[in-house]
Amino acid sequence: MNTPFDEDPRPARKSGLFSSLRASFLTGLVVIAPVALTLWLMWSFIGWVDGVVLPFVPYDFNPETYIGINLRGVGVIIFLIFTVIVGWIAKGLIGRSLIDYAESLVERMPVVRTIYSAVKQIAETVFAQSERSFEKACLIEYPRKGIWAIGFISTTAKGEISTRSGGSSEMMSIFLPTTPNPTSGFLLFLPKEEVIELDMSVEEAAKLVISAGLVYPHKNGNGRDRPAESEAADQG
Repeated sequence: MNTPFDEDPRPARKSGLFSSLRASFLTGLVVIAPVALTLWLMWSFIGWVDGVVLPFVPYDFNPETYIGINLRGVGVIIFLIFTVIVGWIAKGLIGRSLIDYAESLVERMPVVRTIYSAVKQIAETVFAQSERSFEKACLIEYPRKGIWAIGFISTTAKGEISTRSGGSSEMMSIFLPTTPNPTSGFLLFLPKEEVIELDMSVEEAAKLVISAGLVYPHKNGNGRDRPAESEAADQG
């Protein structure tokens, strides 16, 4: 039998129930938010492409003319088909000649040639299928001795950079990404003996940089990356 001085256990049960509901809500939010955001971004991007492409499609070739409704994604399909056709033509002799002639005209325009050259460089870097890609992930001491940073090995330094660096050893071109945006960073040239190559892939190293050290490339049974907290719990 409880006396007036005994503590009522019911508030503790309510607090425990509230904590459990809050934890479940946050867990559900972590699961739902990435999926919902990804779907929303894809839906918005498809709508944006449709809005840009469909106005250029002749009335007789627009599916909305025949079915009476606007099908989202038709503009994306038309854009993909058009891009494939342009790429196929550009690979031929006639296509290359037309491109060279058009670029020669652009080179005569002071402002336009600067913009075109910059956009072309970015497009070739992002979309071109070539062997110019990061070879391996590595560790370097930056910004001072005793502090380590993840970098990506681009190539072996060549030309004037290699000959005038003042060192006798081979120089490596290292891209040092920033967190959480690995597309920006610094270009460093280091002696090969100061670069420690890592076994992790470039993609795994990029995940580590983007997550600010939360996702390490430690594989579990399913072959998926695990957060650092999970690894620490296993070690404990």
